[in-house]
Amino acid sequence: MAKNILLICGSGASSGFMAAAIRKAAKKRGEEVTVKAASESQLDERINEINYLLIGPHLSYMLADLKAQIEGKNVKVAVIPQATYGTLNGDKALDLILSMEG
Repeated sequence: MAKNILLICGSGASSGFMAAAIRKAAKKRGEEVTVKAASESQLDERINEINYLLIGPHLSYMLADLKAQIEGKNVKVAVIPQATYGTLNGDKALDLILSMEG
């Protein structure tokens, strides 16, 4: 099954690069993913299209609120570690996504 991932960060610029890095890593490994980047205000519109929610490290303070927002949905949530996000490491981010399956 394809993994539909929404990546949330404040402005959207860095998360766009991160999303592209994850797509590239997934393609290399033959993983089927869709990765979209958005701001947290767009979560409501997209909540029914996704099964993974990744949060930029600088928004980790919003984790509890975001978890409350997706309660009852089949969506897994994680904060991307600063080291992964800061270096736009698509492989490490993909590892995080794959480790969330379960």
